Amino acid sequence: MCKTTKKRNLFCDLCRKARLLSPADCGKMKKMRRSTAEAGGVFPMETFKAFLKRKDIVFSGRRYGIDAMSAMAQGLFCSLLIGTILNTLGAQLHLEFLVSVGSFAASMSGAAMAVAIGWALKAPPLVLFSLATVGYAANLLGSTTLDGGKGAGGPLAVLFIAIFSAELGKAVSKETRVDILVTPLVTILSGVALSHAVAPAIGTAASAVGDFVRWATVLQPFWMGILVSVVIGVALTLPISSAAICAAIGLTGLAGGAAVAGCCAQMVGFAVLSFRENRWGGLVSQGLGTSMLQMGNIVKNPKIWIPATAASAITGPMATCLFHLEMNDPASAVASGMGTCGMVGPIGVYAGWVNDVATGAKAAITTMDWVGLALICFVLPAVLTWAIGLLCRRLGWIRQGDLKL
Repeated sequence: MCKTTKKRNLFCDLCRKARLLSPADCGKMKKMRRSTAEAGGVFPMETFKAFLKRKDIVFSGRRYGIDAMSAMAQGLFCSLLIGTILNTLGAQLHLEFLVSVGSFAASMSGAAMAVAIGWALKAPPLVLFSLATVGYAANLLGSTTLDGGKGAGGPLAVLFIAIFSAELGKAVSKETRVDILVTPLVTILSGVALSHAVAPAIGTAASAVGDFVRWATVLQPFWMGILVSVVIGVALTLPISSAAICAAIGLTGLAGGAAVAGCCAQMVGFAVLSFRENRWGGLVSQGLGTSMLQMGNIVKNPKIWIPATAASAITGPMATCLFHLEMNDPASAVASGMGTCGMVGPIGVYAGWVNDVATGAKAAITTMDWVGLALICFVLPAVLTWAIGLLCRRLGWIRQGDLKL
């Protein structure tokens, strides 16, 4: 027996005595060495590809860009968006309990998104549960900028960081006898460390959208209506926070009205456009929840985004030039970036009217105000998106099942 073989057997015996390897594992290793030696080769470590397959780690655009993002949107819906709906209902009905429940739900959005991503990546239990901490940290730090201001990259930071931590946690899962310590530690430490390192930068990058919107607000109402409506509407559907962008730059007035138009066009538009695939459940979840639920489908076929985005380019200038729709919610500018989620956008417009009447800035709430609000927030997004979507279907750009949730 050569010295190398003796050393390997000695190492295997020591590992077995230290309970790092079971007798069965040790036997397997010796058998692999004998078969390899007989073939004239050198004992190989488990190949990287085989290791990834055993751990179900798949580096693919579908798993990360479609599966993970779709699950993240559902996690966001079950936390922030449900919380927003309850908060709005509680505020309007003066029920403090609903406001409290809504606040609790919204505060858990980061954790919910990360756990949803872990579920989509088929993470084992210890990794999945550990991702709650990772998501909370990534969302919190992604909601800040490098200079300590308000960022808009919370959901986007959660997406990237949760994927990294989940895959790293899967890699070490059940590789040691102390898995219950190692797996959570690796998952949480890697995720929180990465959050501190990159999440504020992601928040800063996402907030750059706000700088563009701020520039657009000084343009003529027509062009401002198009740009603000399209950009904020697209931001609503993307995994960045349109509400945080609006709050950070104080998007109110006519620009706030254009933002409401864009967000409503995306949410109501996708709800109507996908009705034949998703029926009433999809109508409610997208119309009152979020159009982000379609991000996985958008990655597969970006052309499905054309109808809702084109509709927002039409309703935006109509809001600013024809109906003079303004968002002057006295609470905050957050409502400008919420659209029909929990009816926050339309309710914010109405709250602004009431406040303007109380302060004397507006004489009264007119019939034209209500007509404009109904058309911009509900009727036009539905009709325009349906019509443009019908054209896209006939051109073959959108196929049956492309919008299935």
